[in-house]
Amino acid sequence: MSTILTVCDTCKRENWTPEGNDTTDGEQLLDFVNHAAVDHPKVTIRRQSCLMGCDFACNVTMQGPGKISYVIGTFEPTQDAAEAILDFADKYTDSETGQVPYKTWPQGIKGHFRARIYPPEAE
Repeated sequence: MSTILTVCDTCKRENWTPEGNDTTDGEQLLDFVNHAAVDHPKVTIRRQSCLMGCDFACNVTMQGPGKISYVIGTFEPTQDAAEAILDFADKYTDSETGQVPYKTWPQGIKGHFRARIYPPEAE
């Protein structure tokens, strides 16, 4: 089953200014994620304008059917951040519940989690 990784394309970090910037920080992170995603075939990348986490830009969500969903943010728009996000997404994909043991988290993902949402109970 595929993991859906949604990247906010309107995110702007606190130090972002429109002068000299053709793209937002979120668009830059999305470009890095899209480029790196070719090595992560079980991850589907989506873009969304505004995940409403502006205080924690750059934001992404991670979701899978019947799994815990995560909101993750405060990333730099870099290749290293994209690789850490996608490495965690692979571990998430391989987990039945979406929980990934902390000791296996990529260093670049630690300290970036903003919310964990459990799936609705099956009726």
